[in-house]
Amino acid sequence: MANILIVEDERKMQDIISEYMNRGGHTCFVADDGVDALLLLKNQPMDLMILDIMMPHLDGFSVCRAAREMSGLPIIMLTAKSDEEDKLKGYEYGADDYMTKPFSPRVLLAKVNALLRRTSAMPADKPNDATGHALAAGGIELIPSSRKVFSGGIEITLTHKEYELLYFLMFNPRQVFSREQLLNRIWGYDFEGSTRTVDTHIKTLRQKLGSEGKCIVTLIRSGYKFEVAK
Repeated sequence: MANILIVEDERKMQDIISEYMNRGGHTCFVADDGVDALLLLKNQPMDLMILDIMMPHLDGFSVCRAAREMSGLPIIMLTAKSDEEDKLKGYEYGADDYMTKPFSPRVLLAKVNALLRRTSAMPADKPNDATGHALAAGGIELIPSSRKVFSGGIEITLTHKEYELLYFLMFNPRQVFSREQLLNRIWGYDFEGSTRTVDTHIKTLRQKLGSEGKCIVTLIRSGYKFEVAK
């Protein structure tokens, strides 16, 4: 079904994760460290990466940041820490989800499948998938058929979650969504993170949009909306 890159230096954990991904019908590629992981990403198309944080040579944060410069593939990070700041740091570098060790391999497989479904599926609020209509507002243009985004005429690279956030807000202009609503809509009801995840993604999305980032408006104690200033 999908090519999964497993980046984990513990062989036993590698084997366990690979076994469950194979049971789910996926093809697994493994890397013992961050350097090998980036080489694999350059030479082999991947649909999703499962990435441990604590590794030799390059830690998971460095790999995540480098991977984001190469690809928008979904990334699930594995960590032995449950510290929220650690998770927020991962989201800043482009991670899509987290699992804290020890974890259930079955739950990890379920998260992988859910993330792959959300990656391949168009947002439920999209009108007709066949139309491929672009969304354009202010200096931002989003093309669903190719998942390309332009800001001020320049193409920008977004992570999967950043793209979904932008699409959802642009498709529902001037509507205010709370952090909880955005978290449930983009990450799903089973997501284990906090609403600060939304703030972190909005922050990086605005930065990538440059001067057009002002179209994403913060409403104190209410949430966010997409609106082009007149």
